[in-house]
Amino acid sequence: PTKTKKESKEIIIKVNEKYSDATHNCTAYIVSDGEGFDDDGEPGGTAGMPVLDTIRNMGLVDVIAVVTRYFGGTLLGTGGLVRAYSASAKQGLLESGIVERTMCDIISVKTDYDLVGKLQYSFSNGGYMVVDTVYENDVTFFIASPKADTERLIKELTELTNGRAEIETVAEKYVDKKCE
Repeated sequence: PTKTKKESKEIIIKVNEKYSDATHNCTAYIVSDGEGFDDDGEPGGTAGMPVLDTIRNMGLVDVIAVVTRYFGGTLLGTGGLVRAYSASAKQGLLESGIVERTMCDIISVKTDYDLVGKLQYSFSNGGYMVVDTVYENDVTFFIASPKADTERLIKELTELTNGRAEIETVAEKYVDKKCE
C-alpha cells in the first residue's frame, strides 16, 4: 500500500537498493495525487504500463506494484514481456491481500455489564466490526458502521438492548476490510 507519489518513489528507491542485482525492477502505482510507471530499461510500454493497466483493471488505488526480473534477453519478445509483467503483477497483487476501504461512522454503545454477553453474541453473529471495547464502570463498544447502514444499526442495537444502552455516533473514519 502507498498513499502519495512521494511515498511511492521512496518505496521504489528501497526496492531498487534491496534488489540491486536484478536485471529490471519495473514499477507502477496509483495514488490520490497521481499515477506513474517505469519500464526500468525494458522496451517502452512492455513492463511498467502493463503493470499499471493491471492495477487499473483490478480497480485498485493507493497501491504500488514492483515486478522484479532477474533474467535479461529477448527470448520473450515484446508480447511475451507484456504478458509476463501483467500476470506477475496480478498474482502479486492478489497474494498481497487486497482491502476494501469504506467510510464508516464509529458508533459508541455504552451499556451495563449484564448486556455484554448478549451484545457480543449479536456482534459476532451479525457481522459487526467492533473496533474497540473499553471496560470501566460500564462497558463501551465502538462499532464501525458503513455510513449507509448507521441508522439501521442504531435502531437494531436500541431494540436489542430495549433502549438500555447509550448509543451515539462519535466519529467517522475509513475502515479497511480484507477482501476474500
